[in-house]
Amino acid sequence: MRVLRTFLKPGWLLLLVFVVAFAAACFAILAPWQLGKNSDTEHRNDLLRAAVDTAPVPLDRLAPPDTPLNPDDEWHEVTLTGRYLPDDQVQLRFRYSEERPAIEALTPFRVQGSDRTILVNRGVVATGPDGQVDVSPPPTGDVSIQARLRKTQGTSPGKEPRVEGGVRTAYTIDVAQLSRLTGVGLDPYYLQLSPGQPGALGEIELPQLESGPFLSYGLQWLAFGVMVPLGAAYFIYSEVKARRNRRESDAEDEPVDVPRPDLAAKPKSRSRAERDRMRQMLRDSGSLSGNDLDVKATSVIGDGAAETADDAVKTKLAQRYGK
Repeated sequence: MRVLRTFLKPGWLLLLVFVVAFAAACFAILAPWQLGKNSDTEHRNDLLRAAVDTAPVPLDRLAPPDTPLNPDDEWHEVTLTGRYLPDDQVQLRFRYSEERPAIEALTPFRVQGSDRTILVNRGVVATGPDGQVDVSPPPTGDVSIQARLRKTQGTSPGKEPRVEGGVRTAYTIDVAQLSRLTGVGLDPYYLQLSPGQPGALGEIELPQLESGPFLSYGLQWLAFGVMVPLGAAYFIYSEVKARRNRRESDAEDEPVDVPRPDLAAKPKSRSRAERDRMRQMLRDSGSLSGNDLDVKATSVIGDGAAETADDAVKTKLAQRYGK
């Protein structure tokens, strides 16, 4: 009970709350977050491997009109014919090429023989020495192209597409918002133009087939979720053990009350022994009569009889040996 009261103090309670909250966050939030990113990366790598090993197919086979893009079909290469709409082009900012700031050109593409329009990422263009971007216009008229299917992206608050300096500008490829910006109805996905195709600019390389550090990060959070409670338990055990040792040490050092002898009895014993010795001396010398020996042997100092006997002894000793 004493140990329980010790750990019900505010400091210990705050430590307990922190340990429980941290362990819960590790197991319920942080580890699943990293492990989920690892799963997404592995799934993307599987799609890339499958797409690279597959020959291009017509667009309508994988992405029919008025049909959302199947996530498993992302990165697959398709073929289509139509024409670019350069007047509705958008520049995607905050990109890099050859270690220089760059943009990507997003140009709508009207599919031949239909009313479908699909946004095409034509590639990357680095800025010049003066900070300006020179984007080559796409070819006019109908062309046939090959491109990879890509799913639309989201937009962070405050990063919505806009017109800046007379140029349509975006920071992510959010097809729905770009459709509102350009006023052109777009299919709910976009195409990443393959190298060497009509209208292609700088090549956008495919992602590397690597898992990244997400799996190790997830395992680390799981380890932290186990180690922190174990560390707190060991700390509490050490504290309890130290307190128990201190109590045992204090109990051993506590003084023990030993009964003290009655110091007043010693003078009494010495006085009685001294009187007995004097009586024996007088008896041996014949100075004490039988009547004198009748003095009460059990008399205690302070009784009248004992005091008279002492006076008689002293008087006879003085008469015999002189004062």
